[in-house]
Amino acid sequence: MAGFSSSRALSSSSLLLIFLLFSFSEAREILVGGKTGSWAIPSSESQSLNKWAESTRFRVGDTLVLKYDSAKDSVLRVTKEDYANCNVSNPIEQHKDGETKLHLDQPGPFYFISGTKGHCEKGQKVIVVVMTPRKHYGISPAPSPAEVDGPAVAPTSSATSLQGGLLVVAFGIFALGLF
Repeated sequence: MAGFSSSRALSSSSLLLIFLLFSFSEAREILVGGKTGSWAIPSSESQSLNKWAESTRFRVGDTLVLKYDSAKDSVLRVTKEDYANCNVSNPIEQHKDGETKLHLDQPGPFYFISGTKGHCEKGQKVIVVVMTPRKHYGISPAPSPAEVDGPAVAPTSSATSLQGGLLVVAFGIFALGLF
């Protein structure tokens, strides 16, 4: 009977480990602006893509998706200086396919502007700030404003992440038969 109990615990532990690995490495595809056609000149300041970006958490591994009319527009990834000056002449990356997918491969700010003359000056641009991956599972303090180069990201309640952590603990206790 002891062999059955230990093999059950071993397989439960294996399932828990697999569950934890997948739950902490989930990359997402994020539609810029939350809807098709958002890569456009905003109709007002409240419709600015930076307002949207400030309320969205971006992680290393996420992919931004921009959908637009490729005959009339493009997306340029630029430096901070070129973003501020709407300079389209020296992009880091240039995309003209109408459904651009941009992989966020490192923490920090990413600057994007429209490649169409005059669009950036009218507000068609966005700064996406990618969060630094956590190196531990505890709750860490928010970075100081001096550490983040870009728009402020609105804080969110840690209750959501705590609920997820409690779910994992409860699942682990249940899976190991300790409850």
